[in-house]
Amino acid sequence: MQRAMRSSVLHYEKSEQTLTVGMFTTGNFILQAATGPSEWHAINWSALARKVKSLQRRIVKAVQAGNWRKVKRLSHILAHSFAACALAVKRVTENRGKRTPGIDQQVWDDPASKFNAIRRIKSWSAYRPKPLRRIYIPKKNGKKRPLSIPCMEERARQALYMQALQPIAETLADGNSYGFRSKRSCADAIEQCFKALRQKGSGQWILEGDIKGFFDTMDFDWLLKHIPMNRKVLRQWLHSGYVEQGQLFPTQEGVPQGGIMTPPTIEQNCR
Repeated sequence: MQRAMRSSVLHYEKSEQTLTVGMFTTGNFILQAATGPSEWHAINWSALARKVKSLQRRIVKAVQAGNWRKVKRLSHILAHSFAACALAVKRVTENRGKRTPGIDQQVWDDPASKFNAIRRIKSWSAYRPKPLRRIYIPKKNGKKRPLSIPCMEERARQALYMQALQPIAETLADGNSYGFRSKRSCADAIEQCFKALRQKGSGQWILEGDIKGFFDTMDFDWLLKHIPMNRKVLRQWLHSGYVEQGQLFPTQEGVPQGGIMTPPTIEQNCR
């Protein structure tokens, strides 16, 4: 007990005063006296990243051991931890789409709104996802591709669950799969192609395939059965619908592109 209470108290130095933001105890991050917009800047991001990585390593070991009950428990702990919530908010407020709002026209562009968002996404009891905002972007062939933009809260919650799903996907995914993989790039795929084709007896053909409309017609029941996450939350995301020109359209099948939990992420987790 004493060892847990000694663990990593975080401080913020300003005007010769020390503001205690919080401390790690057994698996949880407890907020203590913290007020004002400076709370966001007081967060020790390195400590939070270490906390999340520690849980992710435990998830990987549980997947390798085939202990899916433990995987579920650890994923739940991760998805409800302050560390993962804070990193999720940080991700969606620092990426390229940070100034692109959803249907609520809200963006988290100041320290106070970011810190309040951490508290908001940490609670799931009264959560109800908002519909997506449908826009169209031009393609090289002249056609337009539909893009569905979630609200900031939905993006942050998806980024939160992404931290639990990614270690599972990386553990189960094919060793020679390189698309949309963490810590992998096109250069890695080229290197593997060279290794596979450099011998005289190597294959002479490279095949490229694409399943037309695969993600547009993906079955929701299949996703709910195979994605290892909270089924209630996933069902709400799948059936949230989208708004186009002020009209709400329901979603009965298919996975929209535009959020953190994009089709490539789902593809990796469905292997």
